[in-house]
Amino acid sequence: MNIGEAAKASGLPAKTIRYYEDIGLIRIGRDSNGYRVFDGDDVHRLAFLNRSRGLGFSIEDCRALLDLYDDTGRASEDVKRLASEHLARIDARIAELGELRRTMAGLVSACAGDARPDCPILKDLASGQRLAAGHQRLRE
Repeated sequence: MNIGEAAKASGLPAKTIRYYEDIGLIRIGRDSNGYRVFDGDDVHRLAFLNRSRGLGFSIEDCRALLDLYDDTGRASEDVKRLASEHLARIDARIAELGELRRTMAGLVSACAGDARPDCPILKDLASGQRLAAGHQRLRE
């Protein structure tokens, strides 16, 4: 099949498939005229990458996951370790987003949102400092 068909079957854009090939993440066969030729295994690997990237794994993590997938003698502990490290990064990001949300909620709550020019949100952005955990009201 050609790249358009492989893209449709795997759920990845053709541009992404070309990129994955350029960085050596996948190897695609070529026919006599130089066009890429995809088989069922190629599409399966592309779908694997699509799912892996959809779960937030980095390109290097995907490279490691593909290596582990190809290694029939792999230990599942290696896969679990990689996934556990990724889960820890997700948890850290969730904590960061929680703090970001609390800060933004405090700023939005502190702003009267009326016709006055005073704006605690702009004051905070200009100060470069975050509101305290209690998100004190900055209305004057």
